[in-house]
Formats: sequence, structure tokens, C-alpha cells
Amino acid sequence: MTAPSPLSPPRCVWPVAAELGEGALWSTREQALYFVDILGHALHRYAPGSDRRDSWRFDEEISALAEREDAPGLLVTLRRDFAFFDPGDGRLQRLHRPEPDRDGNRFNDGKCDVRGRFWAGTTDFACVAPTGGLYRFDPDGGCSRHLDGVLIANGPTWSPDQRTMYFNETGLGRTWTFAFDPERGTLGERRPWLQQGADDGAPDGMTTDAAGRIWIARWGGACVSCHADDGDELARIALPTSHITSCTFGGPDLRTLYVTSARAGLDAAQLQREPLAGALFAVELDATGVPAARFGG
Repeated sequence: MTAPSPLSPPRCVWPVAAELGEGALWSTREQALYFVDILGHALHRYAPGSDRRDSWRFDEEISALAEREDAPGLLVTLRRDFAFFDPGDGRLQRLHRPEPDRDGNRFNDGKCDVRGRFWAGTTDFACVAPTGGLYRFDPDGGCSRHLDGVLIANGPTWSPDQRTMYFNETGLGRTWTFAFDPERGTLGERRPWLQQGADDGAPDGMTTDAAGRIWIARWGGACVSCHADDGDELARIALPTSHITSCTFGGPDLRTLYVTSARAGLDAAQLQREPLAGALFAVELDATGVPAARFGG
């Protein structure tokens, strides 16, 4: 695989100062980027064409989202629930709570597969206990657990042929691969794919480009790294703040990498040195993303 190159330096497009920016999702329908501030209880939307910025506030954490295929609005994960949310009218409809017995957990990252099933992971709220799981929420409302005992779930993303799922276990600094059956939506053999070093930052949110390269946001690493499908690092995009949390391709041609970040976990001295902590960034690349899959319900 060839190494990608930036066509411009990273730029701050919204100094939103998110406590925990996450969940970057490009809407091809709206030509806008959605992302969340988990700890700030907020959903944000940035439309680069008009430079418009919109925000919605919630009474609890909101962590991941997907557009709906056959209805307006979004499927989102709240603190403990899957829910529909329509930014147009503000209506929120709770759907399912997969962990009624795990009061110390909350939802974290998630994405849809190409069959319109939403995969979402949970984490111990304190990020110290391996009590997280990975759940598949189906268009018919069914929900099933596919992983358990996870220490901070992030991702997933998939290979272009949909036969491999990549999944970050952030608390272990590790990216796993799973054999994936796209028809049945099931996981097969698990293999360790990438282990981050102590100075690399922990793997957080990630995305796949059209060439099959994997892009990983690095919590504590002040960068997004790009990897070949065998795990070899091809490039790094340095950012001006430590905690980089998620990334996705957007723009009219899907050649802009949007990157979220966080203020959480930084002390007062670090925040003074990193005034753009929690901002939304964008960088133009000679790489092309793929459209985000939509939830089938």
C-alpha cells in the first residue's frame, strides 16, 4: 500500500472546546459533519459549505451516531440506551438498554456496517475496569452482545471487502481484527493486529479509506496514524493537542479528514499549552474515504 500525503496543514475549523469530542460522522445527504461531546452532553453539526454550526444539548452523555436510511434523523447511543434522535424537531425516542445490570458503564464508540446494523461498544465510566461489551443493534430492534470483558471499546471499522472488522481496545493499547461475516453480522477468529507503544498514545476512534488503509486517532499521541492492512504505519498527521479521539473522511469528494479532540484528562498547565484542546480539525489529503453506512431502521 502506498503512503498518503497531506495536501495542507491541519486547521482548526471549530474551536468548540469539547470535554470529550468523539463520534465523527460525515453526512453525504447534508454535506455536514456530525460529532459529539460525550462528557459535555452535546451533539454538534458543522456544515463547511456555509460555515454553519449547530448544537443540541442532552441531559446525559451522547457518544455515537449513524444516519437512518429510511427515516429522518439519527440513531444515537446515550449513556445506556440506543435511541432515535431527529435534529429537525428535537424528538428523542429511547429504544433499548442492553446493559441494565451494569450501572457503572456507559456507551462509547460505534458505527454501522454495510448491512445497516449498528455496532456500539461500552466502557466502565471510570475507564479502569474491563466491563465493556460490543453490541449489534439491528434494524428490526434486535440486540445481541458479541464481545464482553472489554477495557474501553472504540471503533469499529471494516476492510473494503467487509470480511475483516478492526476493533480498538483502548485500555490495552491494542487493535484487534476479527473475521467478519457480512451476511450474518457475526464475528469469527480474533487476532491482535497492532499494539501501541507507551509513547504512541492509545488507539481511539478510527476509519477506513477507499484504498483499505486504516486511520487511527491516538489518545495522548497528538496525531492520527495511517496503517496498511498488515498494520505497518504509513503516515502520521500531527495535531496541536494531545488527546485525539476520532476521525472520518468528509467533504464533497471525501478527501478531507475531520478529526475530533478532547480537553478531558489534561491539567491546567497542559490546557494552557494546548489552547485548541477539544477543537474540531480538518486536513486535506490525497486519500479518499468511503461514505458512512446508514442504519437500516
